[in-house]
Amino acid sequence: MTVRHLLLATAASATFAVPAAQAQEAAPPIPADQAESDGPSSVSAIVVTARRRVETAQSVPLAISVIKGDSIEATGNFNINKLQQLAPTLQVYSSNPRNTSVNIRGLGVPFGLTSDGFEQGVGIYVDDVYNARVAAAVFDFLDVSQVEVLRGPQGTLYGKNTTAGAINITTNQPTFDFEGRAELTVGNLEFRQAKGVISGPLTDKIAARIAIAATSRRGTIFNVTSDRYINEQDNLGIRGTLLFKPNEDLSIILTGDYSRQEPECCGTVFVRVGATQRLLSRQYDALAAAQNYTVVSRNPFDRLTDIDASLRAGNKIGGASLKAEWDLGPGTLTSVTAWRFWDWKPENDRDFTGLSIVSRSQNPSQQDQYSQELRYNYSGRDIDFVLGAFGFKQRIDTQGVEQQGVNASRWNLTGALANDPSVLNGLTASNIQSLKSTSAAVFGQVSWKLTDAFTIQPGARINYDKKSGFYQRVVTTGSGAVLTCPQSATTNPVGAAQCGIYQPQTSAPSVSDWNFTYDLTLSYKLAQDVLAYATYAKSFKTVGINQNGLPTDAAGNPITSAGVIKPESVNHFEVGLKTQLWDRRATFNLSAFRTDIKDYQATVTNGQLGVLRGYLANAGKVRSQGFEADFSIRPTDRFTAYVNGAYTDAKYKEFVDAPCPPELSGGTTATAANPASPAGRPGTTASPSFSPANCDISGQRLPGVSKVSLSYGAEANTPATLLGKDGQVYLGVDGNYRSRFSSNPSPSDYTWIKGYALTNFRLGFRGGDIDVFGWVRNAFDVNYFELLQTAPSNVGLVAGQPGDPRTYGLTIKSNF
Repeated sequence: MTVRHLLLATAASATFAVPAAQAQEAAPPIPADQAESDGPSSVSAIVVTARRRVETAQSVPLAISVIKGDSIEATGNFNINKLQQLAPTLQVYSSNPRNTSVNIRGLGVPFGLTSDGFEQGVGIYVDDVYNARVAAAVFDFLDVSQVEVLRGPQGTLYGKNTTAGAINITTNQPTFDFEGRAELTVGNLEFRQAKGVISGPLTDKIAARIAIAATSRRGTIFNVTSDRYINEQDNLGIRGTLLFKPNEDLSIILTGDYSRQEPECCGTVFVRVGATQRLLSRQYDALAAAQNYTVVSRNPFDRLTDIDASLRAGNKIGGASLKAEWDLGPGTLTSVTAWRFWDWKPENDRDFTGLSIVSRSQNPSQQDQYSQELRYNYSGRDIDFVLGAFGFKQRIDTQGVEQQGVNASRWNLTGALANDPSVLNGLTASNIQSLKSTSAAVFGQVSWKLTDAFTIQPGARINYDKKSGFYQRVVTTGSGAVLTCPQSATTNPVGAAQCGIYQPQTSAPSVSDWNFTYDLTLSYKLAQDVLAYATYAKSFKTVGINQNGLPTDAAGNPITSAGVIKPESVNHFEVGLKTQLWDRRATFNLSAFRTDIKDYQATVTNGQLGVLRGYLANAGKVRSQGFEADFSIRPTDRFTAYVNGAYTDAKYKEFVDAPCPPELSGGTTATAANPASPAGRPGTTASPSFSPANCDISGQRLPGVSKVSLSYGAEANTPATLLGKDGQVYLGVDGNYRSRFSSNPSPSDYTWIKGYALTNFRLGFRGGDIDVFGWVRNAFDVNYFELLQTAPSNVGLVAGQPGDPRTYGLTIKSNF
């Protein structure tokens, strides 16, 4: 690591300062020895529940970013997808809600494949309720108090084992004093957002709170085929909570929520063409010319597309939970019972063009999950501990359809068959999938204060997981006949060509496994406001199964051994320093980490494109290491500022059979007599190119990870009076920077996303019960990509999703 990288990494902050009155009003009581300074200019206390007890962020020997609800709203980051702009080590990638991955420090889930048969490495919790699928957590934030982003393994504290970190979302709870809030935002791109909250007593022992939010916005890409904008926002969410408090020692909270998203989404634009090793006549430009096809624009930031398949991203999420907390004196017993559902109804254009190559692509899913967690938290003079048990049950059913269109033969076949649209037109693969998953665990963590300064904190977890799945794909031709495979290319060339696109298959993988997780943290208080800590964690990402089909042997039979994925074995090391300076007006935190993973669960391919695009397998070793630093300052009540940053070096240490990038794919399979051709060299009939069956990408960077990432912001205010109300005029700025990152599981010259910096401004007045501000996001109208994707069939086409252009608007909030 260079000195420049180290300096960049140490210029940083994970805590957003809020006015002290707001922080104290929203926070539960904290132990007196952890209370922050009450000086008029000190940074306000940030209270967290990261260790399942109430304490200040600075007293926790853990790398944690705390983002207050007010900061989320002020910066316009209203869902998990946007949250990465405020937390540099968080990476979120989404081509649609189902195909969403959340990683911390580059780790969590493999990039580029949606599969229900394995676990995510980053746990997402809302009011202590675990959300099993990332897709089921892409709702708009609704009445959120704060979000905690915990980095590193958290399995000895949280219900579900989380090997890369956790996102802990806390919502506002019912109050026995009546309160309410209304918020309205309007902006360009026909942006409309309305929020409302009402909370108060129903009786002297029962209080209720209800929150609702609706968001709509015109799409950012214009589709000339449908003559309308796509990738819009159309969201509605509602949450209701009842609090029953029969006495001071017992509280029971019943919560129900529902979220609906129904946008025309999620389409792409043409980005570029890169040469592959296919025959030149079978690459994008030649194939498009042969069908007299010209893309509507080759400049992706014209934001024009001509995709012809219907689009939909219907997403319904909801559930109910019952949480009981009983104060037993020295400790608290907590029970969390929850049910959640997810209903996903998509329609996609998977060829990324205006040609009917893949005419239909949709995999609707329905999930039900049930969870039960019991925890006992004890706090004593010298010992604090958490003991817990967790049970989880999940069922997911999927019904998929993918169909070839009238242009598919020309795109995928050669010779006379390429000129016959009927060979592939209407060829349909229909699949049904089901997954049953059961998990149970006991876990605990002890914090033992050996002296007033030195604390030892061991933790352990025993986890049991069982998964059973079923996958069946039936293939029918355009005439409706059921296709059987394999077919002889000599006696039935049409059937053989069809089998090369889709092959029927049935598999039913199942597995169960135990694993043992443990960790140890040592912390030492060097001074009143200086805490040093060191952590070692041995963790596992649980066993998994392949739910999207299996590779086949030479006879075309599924390789059943490939149905099971071994657990990832994780060794994590971290050291950190937490400090407060200048009468606690400033906070500076620094951490260094290294995570080594053996049997990394990755996406692989084996060239059997008619069977599946890719599957999960254990692929050698991965390492992520780096530095993170956080800095925030509040010299007076009139000015606050923060900057947080990270340097992350995440790479494959050993991945010898990875899928090859497009520039090394598409040719005849290389042999010892015919070694692999240079990257991006198209083949010809007379001189074919040779492609490796798979590629060794050991030493290359993990996808989606920027080496350097920063977020920053500041706000200044001055006293003012508006319409007879005393308050403050304030000016705020916030932004984030990411260096370049790969957008392909195997790094490709064609899918690197350039680094970019986004800057946002807001100017407003707050006073009494109102807050009015105007805002500009991506103020300098930076052109950037959120995601790049390579098209099927390896024709060299790269499509992408541009990030939002400059947006602006006005927000009005009123409290009552």
